[in-house]
Amino acid sequence: MNLVSDSILIDDGRKMPSFDPAFPMLDGFTLGDPNAWTKGHPHAFYKRMRESAPIMWTPMRKNMSGFWSVTRYDDIKAVELAPQIFSSERGSMMIGVNPRHKWPGDKLVPASFNCLINLDAPRHMELRIQQKDFFIPAYVAKVRGRVATKIDSLLDNAERHGPQIDFVKLFSQEVPMFTLCEMLGVDEADRPKIIYWMHYLEMAEQFVANPMRMLLRHPFFPRNFAKAITDMFDYGEAVMADRRANPREDLLTVIAQSQLGGEDLPQEFLDGSWLLIIFAGNDTSRNSLSGTIRLLTEFQDQRQMVIDNPALIPKMTQEALRLVSPVQYMRRTALEDTELRGQKIAKDEKIVMWYGAGNRDDSVFPNPDKFDMLRPNVDKHLAFGHGVHKCLGSRIARMQLRLSFEKILERFPNIHWTGKQKISPNILVHAVSSLTVNLYGPNGKRPTQVQVKLRD
Repeated sequence: MNLVSDSILIDDGRKMPSFDPAFPMLDGFTLGDPNAWTKGHPHAFYKRMRESAPIMWTPMRKNMSGFWSVTRYDDIKAVELAPQIFSSERGSMMIGVNPRHKWPGDKLVPASFNCLINLDAPRHMELRIQQKDFFIPAYVAKVRGRVATKIDSLLDNAERHGPQIDFVKLFSQEVPMFTLCEMLGVDEADRPKIIYWMHYLEMAEQFVANPMRMLLRHPFFPRNFAKAITDMFDYGEAVMADRRANPREDLLTVIAQSQLGGEDLPQEFLDGSWLLIIFAGNDTSRNSLSGTIRLLTEFQDQRQMVIDNPALIPKMTQEALRLVSPVQYMRRTALEDTELRGQKIAKDEKIVMWYGAGNRDDSVFPNPDKFDMLRPNVDKHLAFGHGVHKCLGSRIARMQLRLSFEKILERFPNIHWTGKQKISPNILVHAVSSLTVNLYGPNGKRPTQVQVKLRD
């Protein structure tokens, strides 16, 4: 079977495109620098790009090749709807790909390429169809009750630690991890390992962005990271072998028994497939939950609307997804010379779609910076992508958001973001790693429990 990692487009370090740019190359924000993203989406820069350089050539530093940035809503959709021209299989989640001799280890980078999100037709749809039963409405309804019970438990724990808590640590990172482990069928005893490995993978992103700072704080990180990754892939190999020999009714079994072109998936695809579920489902839901808390604090009128009418929570979550845009970009690569909005794009040049920019395109969403759940097109955002690669787990994500805020606002209607947060250096996702909230409102205190004595 042909591996994506064998044919992935390696950056050649080109600084300028093959065809002259039709729009100016704006400065003011370094899109390719993870450290630039620690203050969140660059919405002012997005606006400049949409207005003056909607298809903008963006140079990269060091030996990485430049790319075309796409920021208008309609242009992003046009790229998504032309997979025969704009390929995912040459690299979808990474803006640039280093030469092979720079790939750390022998399994981690190939696993990030050999998975559903990096496939083109016909293999993409063939594999997607095999996994679909764990993402359809019937399955979402089936797992919903277990997720609801977990949310109640997490809110109990948050209340014990309140009034002021780190919402990420005690809630938003826990909900999606629980949901994904339930879907995959990860044994209870193995779940702490999954959380531990994901922690190290997230730390690795910080190490790449700030290696010296990371080493000063965690001098043994490289050694501990290497062991964590080895253990993670050993686990994946063992669990896939077990599911082939002893199938269960879970997503790990579906992955283990999936085929492409009549062939069983090789280990590289098995590794990539189960890790993609963890990464994709965890990052998007976690950051959407955290981002929505910020929005409810900033837009008190919208909070009051859903408190008065909880039936509006589905609309609220859609609008929050638009404003948060938890996945910041996806990349495609031109398979042939083509043109987009008058800009000629050469074969093998990269196209990066900035979803946060498209989601605040005022030609589609008037007054785009306003949180307005009553917009007539509230569900037309691009937070889950568009077209054949639209996020397979979007129903699961929306279910988690709706359930969470039904229960949070019923129990803590005045929950308040204090203004303290930490956003990790990450280009791919809006990575809120810490968010301080007060469960009972600004400077709120735990309600006094009054003991009532019954008379005889």
